Amino acid sequence: MERFPEDWSRALCVVAHPDDIEYGMAGAIAKWTAAGKQVSYLLVTRGEAGIDGLDPAECGPVREAEERASARVVGVESVEFLDGHPDGMIEHGLPLRRDLTAAIRAHRPDVVLSINFRESWGGRSLNMADHRNVGWALLDAARDAGNRWVFTDAGEPWSGVKLAAFANSTANTHYVDIGEHIEQSIASLREHAAYIEGLGDAAFDADPFLRGTARTIGESVACEYAVAFELFEL
Repeated sequence: MERFPEDWSRALCVVAHPDDIEYGMAGAIAKWTAAGKQVSYLLVTRGEAGIDGLDPAECGPVREAEERASARVVGVESVEFLDGHPDGMIEHGLPLRRDLTAAIRAHRPDVVLSINFRESWGGRSLNMADHRNVGWALLDAARDAGNRWVFTDAGEPWSGVKLAAFANSTANTHYVDIGEHIEQSIASLREHAAYIEGLGDAAFDADPFLRGTARTIGESVACEYAVAFELFEL
């Protein structure tokens, strides 16, 4: 893997659910914000269907608050949520592409970020539809944003997106050394306490989980801790 390019100033991170960013990518975001880069979050849902024992009407606000707190841990203040795309039922179609195009045109990022949109997490571990559909729609929207004749009601065109990067892919190409930011990464995931409790795994601990994954990636690129990305040039 190559080092992740650093010659950019603004990034928009787009994911399906609260907590998606915090399973690794938040460590890279902490590094970037510490270096003065501007990173904004856009959540397609509020994760309202993510806790089995909590009604969606109650769950959504809880998870939204956890995401805002988690973002602050890694230096992100801009956290937005879309409406109209229900958790667990996100479709890759024109409505989502239009909403993501509007967001890209509004934020005008150099880089768009998300998580793995491939069919699996490796082997037979199936990746859920929400992740797959958001990833593909984001790639499409990054191009749509620059075409003034596509989604003409979604703001002024923006052709400045140069890179699209997806964390924890099965086809990683680049890495970010997060050795100085591993503790922030762990702390950001711990902000999702209600969600983690709702998973029902009393033995889960964010520290060994994130530290172990980051160490494995780091060993492959000669650093202590790292996050890996699949990167596309646009």
